[in-house]
Amino acid sequence: MVRGMIHTLPELAARLGRGQRLLGLDVGTKTVGMAVSDPNFVVASPIGTLKRTKFTQDARELSRTLRDYGIGGLVIGLPLNMDGSEGPRAESTRAFAKNLMERSDLLGWDAEIAFWDERLSTSAVERFMIGEADMTRKRRDEVVDKMAAAYILQGALDALAHIRRMEREQRERDEYDNDIGGDIGGGDSSGGDA
Repeated sequence: MVRGMIHTLPELAARLGRGQRLLGLDVGTKTVGMAVSDPNFVVASPIGTLKRTKFTQDARELSRTLRDYGIGGLVIGLPLNMDGSEGPRAESTRAFAKNLMERSDLLGWDAEIAFWDERLSTSAVERFMIGEADMTRKRRDEVVDKMAAAYILQGALDALAHIRRMEREQRERDEYDNDIGGDIGGGDSSGGDA
């Protein structure tokens, strides 16, 4: 039985309870990088890397993270091809998400999920770690997955902030237009002195 749902990012954010956070996942074949948002959806912070074993064990480990951080939704990086199409890696990521929804009993939670385009996230993080952070290869290998998860989640948080800002500005324009529309022709219409 499938429980939970795949959402757009704004839909996912709207479903979260007060104080809940988002968990960003960079799903690979051997590991899952994890990052968490702050409750205000401004900053993504890397929190760890899950070494993949059997799905049931992975789900139990993920369940602890969901509980410990007060997670209300997942943002899963979707590795699209450069032309925007989905290949085997994207299919594998979708299958992972579907398994989470089908095995909500293992999570103790109905998986509320949004996908986020993660093209080039790992290579962007690796470029930063080599150029800016001057990390050794061993250290990069230790942190690349959780940093990629943070990069994915931060991109989603930035997009969400932009969407919310645009919606707020549209509401303000609509309110302004309504206020102005009410004032036009709203004066004394008798046309003469009383």
